[in-house]
Amino acid sequence: MEEKILALIEERKFGELKNMLSEMQPPDIAAIFEEAPEKDIPIIFRILPKELAAEVFVEMDSDMQQLLIAAFSDKELHDVIDELFMDDTVDIIDEMPATVTKRILKQTDPKTRQMINQLLAYPDDSAGSIMTTEYIDLKKSMTVEKAFDRIRKIGFESETIYSCYVTDAGRHLLGIVSVKDLLLNPKEEIIGNIMDENVIFANTLDDKEYVAGLFEKYDMLALPIVDKEERLVGIVTVDDAIDVLQEEATEDIEKMAAILPSEHSYFKTSVFDTFKARIPWLMLLMISATFTGAIISGFEDKLINFGARIAFIPMLMDTGGNSGSQASVTVIRAISMGDIEFSDILRVLWKEIRVAFMCATALVSINFIKLFFVDNLLLGNFDNGKVIVEICVVSATLFCAIVVAKIIGCSLPILAKKIGFDPAVMASPLITTIVDAISLIIYFFMANLMLGAV
Repeated sequence: MEEKILALIEERKFGELKNMLSEMQPPDIAAIFEEAPEKDIPIIFRILPKELAAEVFVEMDSDMQQLLIAAFSDKELHDVIDELFMDDTVDIIDEMPATVTKRILKQTDPKTRQMINQLLAYPDDSAGSIMTTEYIDLKKSMTVEKAFDRIRKIGFESETIYSCYVTDAGRHLLGIVSVKDLLLNPKEEIIGNIMDENVIFANTLDDKEYVAGLFEKYDMLALPIVDKEERLVGIVTVDDAIDVLQEEATEDIEKMAAILPSEHSYFKTSVFDTFKARIPWLMLLMISATFTGAIISGFEDKLINFGARIAFIPMLMDTGGNSGSQASVTVIRAISMGDIEFSDILRVLWKEIRVAFMCATALVSINFIKLFFVDNLLLGNFDNGKVIVEICVVSATLFCAIVVAKIIGCSLPILAKKIGFDPAVMASPLITTIVDAISLIIYFFMANLMLGAV
């Protein structure tokens, strides 16, 4: 399909191209624009039907949108913006340079411009920044018939018509009624009798990740957003909630990989921007790893007596780091889902300690067998007179490293959240560095205690 469309563009068969694009979904058409020659992009966009063009414009990335805006006449820009829902307009403006923003705002009427400025004033991570002000509002005194009349009147300008919100004269949120409720009741029925007064809503300043979590928890299609006086000011729809969840998940993954979050996709991010996102944490972790080196240096004059047992250091450090990473990633995910609060820290610690003992017992048992039969009998890595004691040193260190790593891995993200840091920062790379140092200390301590080696 894509090859055929690109061939039609190259052959300048725009009539056939228009028919084919008109049968496609907006996200798929937006993907075609990514592959089309830049000089043909404005031409292709202009052959799309008006409503479809606006839907495709929303699906494009900011670079493509900016390219088109530069090619638009003022009338074309006005027509596109006029077809967009308010939240989509705000999202586009938020991504544009100041000069482009001024041009977009110039093509809107004063009332729309005022609403856009109000939405732009909300913090970037708030519910207000992702809500739309286009929704269906009803009065509790209306009949079902009057309600349908209002839906027909303003439905074309509303992002969703399935959920209708009942407000009083002061726009205070009183209840919610669905189109299903309206369809299943007589046209003479009063809205106040069928509306649900137990409305789940959020405040304009609530964190947008919290708002997205409400969709996941309650399986909603739209969520009403109120101000401090509980006056209805907008709604957040499920498509916006999905975008937030995707953005937050991507950001958490990047932070857990010790990368500063990026605002663009992989191929849209330049080499230098990718470098800037990665180098700070790499530098910090490199410097922090010097603590591990300092520990080894502190025992340098005695390591000669440590012999082949040095070969087990990587295994101990890696296993401890992996154990801590498992705990941290699990807890970070639970925190983001709202399953864990700071008050749960003792419950989390108790659970992870039990898991740690079970994991440590299993790994130590397998490792003991491996050390005795492979490292001792096959490779001869142990002193014949101290085989069991030396194996016990490695095994005891492994056991302690796993337990300590699990405790650190589960507690640091919770503590980070409590003091206002993103828990994702306390993920694999940082915890691994901490656990590496602790594993070394435990190993040298055990060797000194049981063998007097150091």
